[in-house]
Amino acid sequence: MKITVVNVYAKTMPMASAYNMSSAPVGDPSTTIIEIITDSEHVGWGEICPSGPLPQPEHAGSIRADLELLGPTLIGTDPTLIGEVWAAMTGTMDGGIGAKSAIDIGCWDLLGKATNRRVCDLLGGPLMDPVPTYHVIPIGTPGESAGLAERLQDEGITKLQLKAGGRRIEDDIAAATAVAGVVRPGVDLFVDANRGFTVEQAIQFSQACTGLRFDMEQPCHTYDECAAAKSSLTHPLLLDECAKDLATVAKSISSGVANGFGMKLTRVGGLSGMRAIRDLCLATHTPTSFDDSWGGDIIAAACVHIGSTMPAALSRGAWISHPYHQLHYDEVNGPRIEGGMVAIPAGGPGLGLVMPTGCFGDAIASYG
Repeated sequence: MKITVVNVYAKTMPMASAYNMSSAPVGDPSTTIIEIITDSEHVGWGEICPSGPLPQPEHAGSIRADLELLGPTLIGTDPTLIGEVWAAMTGTMDGGIGAKSAIDIGCWDLLGKATNRRVCDLLGGPLMDPVPTYHVIPIGTPGESAGLAERLQDEGITKLQLKAGGRRIEDDIAAATAVAGVVRPGVDLFVDANRGFTVEQAIQFSQACTGLRFDMEQPCHTYDECAAAKSSLTHPLLLDECAKDLATVAKSISSGVANGFGMKLTRVGGLSGMRAIRDLCLATHTPTSFDDSWGGDIIAAACVHIGSTMPAALSRGAWISHPYHQLHYDEVNGPRIEGGMVAIPAGGPGLGLVMPTGCFGDAIASYG
């Protein structure tokens, strides 16, 4: 099998409900979709969709510029030899991890279709199906946050992520206290500041909430700041934005800085990079989630496939953004939340999705 054409599509993901973080509210993200056409009957699909240029080092424009370099170098390669695809991409440009990750996802989709296996089977086989997910409680008043937490639990959600940061620390303490007060037995709560606290604020927040049951996720901007705060925190520490590669994840575990992770597939090299991190977390009994910053059915399917291969005891879930945009590419098999769980897409081998002809409109770029 050889790659003959790489098409790039752009699609806006209109927001159906608010999603506010410490850095900024999420607008209507623009997702980049990659179609990998081969000399066989198989087509592979990849995707990357940063929620905006502020929370991530890449944005839609930079990713599409990277694809101008990467697209031509893929022509003639065998997408089922994913290591060789990575060698070709790495030999073309440094960086560009987001664009490379989207291509990687498309190659895994093709490998599954070529072998008539689901991606989760190629990654070792599912240990869970359906896969638990978590739901975000955006920044709001204590009453609003606690009310949403109760409604989500009524819907079967067992993992809640409360956003914090970007406002008075007293307001975050009040919101965390209110939400923790309504969290039921068996439900996990994470407070995610998205790098919105200083070291001093992270310590103040944790110590003020001593006795409340939750984990703190990425309170400070950098790894060093999180590490400086760690010994004074009274809650487990999860790393997200600064856990940008396998080396950082390994250092975080060996040093005792991280008690777990909120990982993003397209930040670490797609399914290939996430597989390596999954294996390290398995070997060290470290919990992690299998997420991405945003995206439609392709990203969601990739997260659910690899998320299904983690034992339940070490899984922080596989987050999908569908509740916030209510948009499916594949109306039948597109991942959706039912009772706090997301099933592996069942549309066939690979990612298990079936894309309707023309659903993304005209390509914005085509290579090959």
